[in-house]
Amino acid sequence: MAPEERPIPRYIAEPPQEALPYGRWAEKLSDYFLTASRRIETEDELGDPGEIAWFPDRTYGGRTYIPAAAPTSSGYELFGYVSFTREHEGAEATEFLALADYTDETAAQNPDWKLDLSDQEIATWRGAQGRRGDITLVWGVALTANGVVATAELGPTTTDQCAIIEDRFTLVSLDNYTGDYLEVKLWSSAGGEVAAESLYEDD
Repeated sequence: MAPEERPIPRYIAEPPQEALPYGRWAEKLSDYFLTASRRIETEDELGDPGEIAWFPDRTYGGRTYIPAAAPTSSGYELFGYVSFTREHEGAEATEFLALADYTDETAAQNPDWKLDLSDQEIATWRGAQGRRGDITLVWGVALTANGVVATAELGPTTTDQCAIIEDRFTLVSLDNYTGDYLEVKLWSSAGGEVAAESLYEDD
């Protein structure tokens, strides 16, 4: 097999290992996420958070990330993640970290959307000749029917994929590298493209 013209990391995160959070585990994660939400600095009246939607877990660099989103009573959406580490499989989660932000661009206000995406840089990757890219956590909701798998595409290269779970997915991928930027695609069970959206849509 010939050498890669552009060697980059692919499928660098573990696939989801657990069901979407529920019960006491969801309550614990909610405490961290809502605490982070209360630390958001803004002059907007965000209102009270509604039910939190959790997304599939992904583990990268020894840390597990579980993204979250919640509508607010003022029409905004809170989004972010809770992350933690485990010494080994089955061990108690420790070293919790949570990040939260908000947006007024919601799927409810954009009925033409086919994908509702959020993203956050979680690390930096350095390639040949010191070129740098962002390791980015991407989570989203499939707003159109027939999608079963979401993929992350960096230029001509597929860098990650995640099965759709209750219309939700989570990806971890290199982004912003050598002039290429992430695009998320949704695929049907027959292998046809259902939807595609860049993280860098023009205003």
